[in-house]
Amino acid sequence: MSTDTNKQLVRRFVQEIFVAGRSESVDDLVAPDFVSHTWGMTEDGPAKLKATIERLSSTLRDAEFTVDDLIAEDDRVAARLTASATVVDEFMGMPAAGKRYTIGEIHIFRIRDGKMVEHWHQYDTAGMMRQISE
Repeated sequence: MSTDTNKQLVRRFVQEIFVAGRSESVDDLVAPDFVSHTWGMTEDGPAKLKATIERLSSTLRDAEFTVDDLIAEDDRVAARLTASATVVDEFMGMPAAGKRYTIGEIHIFRIRDGKMVEHWHQYDTAGMMRQISE
């Protein structure tokens, strides 16, 4: 697949999984052997990703993700995003406070045959925690 096709796939993943929280999109976008190294999904990755989507959809509202950069080479795409959401339920050990956060995130995807096979994720944890605890 071309790097442009892989970038389009990442944009679709961001929109359908991160923004819309559509767990049914996992079957179209994620390989059966999907591994998310950061989220600890090394076995049955698609099922665990669906469970994560369900959990976050009940915890966060009005999620927005802006794709600031997409960089692709071979089978990998790096995405630099600006993410924001409102916390409406307990989140990462913090009580629901109805506060909104905006942070930077980096995601790296490895793609095989038009599906996500591996994922790595880094984000501004300290900035997020500061914003939702103030």
